[in-house]
Amino acid sequence: MNIAAIQTFLTVIRTGNLNRAAEQMNITQSAVTARLDALEQALGARLLVRSRKGASLTKPGFAFLDQAEVIVRSWENARARTNLPRGVTRLFSFVCHPSLWSGLGEAWVNDLRNQQVETAIEVWAGLPGDATRWLQTGMSDAALLPEPMGEPGLNSREFARDRLVLVTTAPDTPTAWDQDYIYVDYGPDLRAQHAETWPADETASLSFSCPDWALAHLITHGGTAYLPARMLAEGTAGARLYRVDGAPEFTHLSYLSWRASSEPAFPWLAAPQPQHMA
Repeated sequence: MNIAAIQTFLTVIRTGNLNRAAEQMNITQSAVTARLDALEQALGARLLVRSRKGASLTKPGFAFLDQAEVIVRSWENARARTNLPRGVTRLFSFVCHPSLWSGLGEAWVNDLRNQQVETAIEVWAGLPGDATRWLQTGMSDAALLPEPMGEPGLNSREFARDRLVLVTTAPDTPTAWDQDYIYVDYGPDLRAQHAETWPADETASLSFSCPDWALAHLITHGGTAYLPARMLAEGTAGARLYRVDGAPEFTHLSYLSWRASSEPAFPWLAAPQPQHMA
């Protein structure tokens, strides 16, 4: 079993087709087939059902998929750590939930680059399941998520308190329910608070799981939505959106979790004070 064979397996899954996988990897289709054959022989299991229509996972293939991703990420991480730029002594691997990047994770990473000049940084977008797997296997050092991670060997602290404010593209939007309201899902805690604030019979016809997408939709198509105040503090978005006067506000917490074994190399992970956002 080798890394190239596993990378080929993942590329076939991503593209759904051996031909497209060969094109993407700049190799021949026969090379793709040979790598897959070698991988299946090494594992003693058939991983893919291959046909002219494409390729699909078998039950053993599904079982191997997560491990394949871990193996490839571990290899890439090892290569990065052994090929650091001159003047850099360590690599910090950071996982950020997509909803917490703009103005939060992004600002923190920028601060780290300025303050920790001997540290190289890689950033991965990930959901809680991804972060758990990557931290537990040592592929990543820390994760910024809407909830703290409580698995053994991991530490967590409050990272930020976001103010969620109701904004609109129309300055005369009433505080009452707006038919163009867009619901942004910030997780179970905020979901419950939102349900208590707004009547159950007034339901948004459009929802997003990521505030960045909701913001982009608002700017393009108009409407009303709850967004983090940090996203409106700078840039063109704040100039094109209006806060709805008198509307309830919510507080959304985020947490930084990290491997306890990474703390000696990166002691600033345990900085005690959370960031309170405006």
